[in-house]
Amino acid sequence: MTPTKRPPHSLFYVDEVPIRVYKNSESRNIPCPKLQPMGVYSTLWEADDWAARGGLEKIDWTKAPFIACYKDFDVDGCPVPGSAASDGNRWEGTAYQALNAMEARRYRWVCMNHIIYYYRTDKSRYPVTPPEGTAGS
Repeated sequence: MTPTKRPPHSLFYVDEVPIRVYKNSESRNIPCPKLQPMGVYSTLWEADDWAARGGLEKIDWTKAPFIACYKDFDVDGCPVPGSAASDGNRWEGTAYQALNAMEARRYRWVCMNHIIYYYRTDKSRYPVTPPEGTAGS
């Protein structure tokens, strides 16, 4: 089997806004999935201290039950098994090799305003930064 080339990053969007960017850092010996199937999962947390900035984020239990709903959900990815680099997918084009200026601004806004917990920066749970946390993604 010939090696599969991996795109420079995996992007996750909600309503056309990038909410997560995972850079491919194989050149730095950080594993990147390329032959195994991937999935998308969603959960609702119960806001333990680790997930709520040490208890700073409070849950208003009077608004329970908490429900997540998805409408017009679409996953756009490579077939399994398959090569992201050889299937002629649209994300192989130059427009998808990096976030454009508007996407980069929106992604920074999401990071500053909506990401409460990020395991890569949680020194109390992970005293040693995971290798992918040093990759700049």
